Amino acid sequence: MLRPILRLGDSILREPARPVAAITPEIETLIDDMIETMYAAPGIGLAAPQVGVSLRIFVVDLSVGRDPAGLSVMINPEFVAREGMQLEEEGCLSVPGFTATVARPKRVVVKGWDRHGDEHQLEGTGLLARALQHEMDHLQSCLFLDRLRGISRELIVRKIKKLSKVGKW
Repeated sequence: MLRPILRLGDSILREPARPVAAITPEIETLIDDMIETMYAAPGIGLAAPQVGVSLRIFVVDLSVGRDPAGLSVMINPEFVAREGMQLEEEGCLSVPGFTATVARPKRVVVKGWDRHGDEHQLEGTGLLARALQHEMDHLQSCLFLDRLRGISRELIVRKIKKLSKVGKW
């Protein structure tokens, strides 16, 4: 089932997500819904808080559904390693229509559970590293705008405030 994607301004996006205690049928349904919603958006990643559920779950697929092996589900993820630094353009399904250059480590290793509750580890470089970190940020109540400084952030915030005033946000 497609779920609405929350936008900047929704309080759930500003709450740290809670750990998942067990894989239940409700969690399995949530994961399926998140995958369907991510592909429909279309996007390469989606965290549970973005669909209104404050749990430590995210899905990532750089192929946007074209390669079944490209889909990763992470439950209760933690960073194991972060190395290097890269500056790249980034956007967010919860901040539609806006992108900015964000500095992030170029290689990361994340461990957590898969959708069956088995522990697994995922290593990413380049875009995958960026996507993993972006989704991990959502679980910590952080949006990519929070990583911006100065005029870049201020311009986006002003534009969103203007859109909000006229009911277009």
